[in-house]
Amino acid sequence: MNRNGIRTYALYFAWIVSLIATLGSLYFSEVKGFIPCNLCWFQRICMYPQSVILGIAAYHNDLRVKRYILPLSVIGAAISLFHYLEQKLPFLSEVAKVCTSGVPCTTTYMNWFGFITIPFLALIAFGLIIFFMVITKTDDENA
Repeated sequence: MNRNGIRTYALYFAWIVSLIATLGSLYFSEVKGFIPCNLCWFQRICMYPQSVILGIAAYHNDLRVKRYILPLSVIGAAISLFHYLEQKLPFLSEVAKVCTSGVPCTTTYMNWFGFITIPFLALIAFGLIIFFMVITKTDDENA
C-alpha cells in the first residue's frame, strides 16, 4: 500500500486501533480480572468514546472528526505517558499521589520484554490514532 493509500484509509485504521484498544482493556479487566487504577480509568474515558465516534465517522466518511478525536487522543496519550513513567520511575508515585485509594497506579499486571505494560500499550494506541488523524486526507485535499 502506498503512502496515498494509507492516507485514504487512515480514518478506518484509527477506528480499528481504537476498537482493539477498547476490547483489549475490557479483556484485561473483565476476563483476566485486572482491576483498573484511577489513571487507567482516565485513559479509558479518553479511549472508549473514540471507538464509537470513529466508527460512526468511518461509516459516514466524515473527515471532520479530527477536531474531536485529536484532543481526546492527546489527553489520553499524556495520561498514558505519565502512568507509564510512574510505573517505571518509582519516585514519581511519591511526587504525584494520583492513586490514593484502590489499586496503586504503580501496579504492573504485565511487563512483556521488561518494558511493555498496559499503559505503554495505551500510549501506543493513542499515538497511532494521533498519527492516523494527522495524515487523514481532508476534504480540501480531495478537490
